[in-house]
Amino acid sequence: MPVRRPCLGALGAVAAALLLAAPAAPATADPSESVTVDPVGRLAADGTVMLSGTYRCTGATGVAFVSSSVSQGSSTTRQGVGGTRAVCDGAVHRWANTGLPSAEALRAGPARVEATVTELAANGLLLLPRFHAVSREDVTLTGD
Repeated sequence: MPVRRPCLGALGAVAAALLLAAPAAPATADPSESVTVDPVGRLAADGTVMLSGTYRCTGATGVAFVSSSVSQGSSTTRQGVGGTRAVCDGAVHRWANTGLPSAEALRAGPARVEATVTELAANGLLLLPRFHAVSREDVTLTGD
């Protein structure tokens, strides 16, 4: 056992050094990149939420995707609503996410949606998130 403890300590130190040496992902997105949220989302009878919009991103070298979340009322809890693979070729594309949030039930009416275009960019041995665009929009959820 005593042999393992120094080995684990050394591995921890190497991991910490790699994390500290890795350059941080850019804090701000390119101003030509964007994501929008359509003003109306759908809410199915079973609680499934369907959100959509457009996005534009450029220069991704890793896997990119559009994620979305929704909150309602005075709740600060955002519930995830799926993700869509993004193509970062500089053109405007449509996105549509569908999900069945697991937290409290949503209802038809006003809601707040956040959509984010994120890339998982390789940085040595690590995959780090690179945010291309974020949008927070008020929407209306309509029942089917």
